[in-house]
Amino acid sequence: MLTIALPKGRIADESLLLFSKILQKEIIFSDRKLILELDSFRFLLVRNQDVPTYVHYGAADLGVVGLDVLEENSQIDLIRLLNLNIGKCRVVLGSQCGKPINYLKPRVKIATKMTNITQAFFAKRAIAIDLIKLYGSIELAPLVNLADGIVDIVETGSTMRQNNLQVDEVIMHSSAYLVCNQNSFYENKIEILSLQERLKELVKS
Repeated sequence: MLTIALPKGRIADESLLLFSKILQKEIIFSDRKLILELDSFRFLLVRNQDVPTYVHYGAADLGVVGLDVLEENSQIDLIRLLNLNIGKCRVVLGSQCGKPINYLKPRVKIATKMTNITQAFFAKRAIAIDLIKLYGSIELAPLVNLADGIVDIVETGSTMRQNNLQVDEVIMHSSAYLVCNQNSFYENKIEILSLQERLKELVKS
């Protein structure tokens, strides 16, 4: 039995649709249930940012997680098996409409929950920043002068537009990847490669 960590929310729903096609049966988590065993799979519902940790420490053999989360946690060494082309989004740099970021300031204040991606982005441009780490409502920061700009995830950008914010630059495109624990890969190589091929065919179709 392969244990697969899924992030709660849209990516879990889209992932389970793929696995439903493989198992040829509907997969439904009952309310508040965090573990579901079905045929040769055991699914875990975890917080999005925790998927790499569950896989890295072997609590799960496999995981489905966004590329943005993998890049933010690049110190965690996982095998990236397949881009599933689900959960598509963008990591963007944004600012208040009509109030562009002033890069002539000695240090620019940027609010984000993705500190590693943000630091790397500005370091490549030799721009000094003060990071303000937030866990939610990132869009609010420029509106109340907490920050000059934000780095955040957007799907359509409608939330930013509704809050009088604009996308200044796309830092990266992201979609969900199937990732694997290194030890699990060698111990269950046949099963994992078989699953990878079946998912690859579904992603293509």
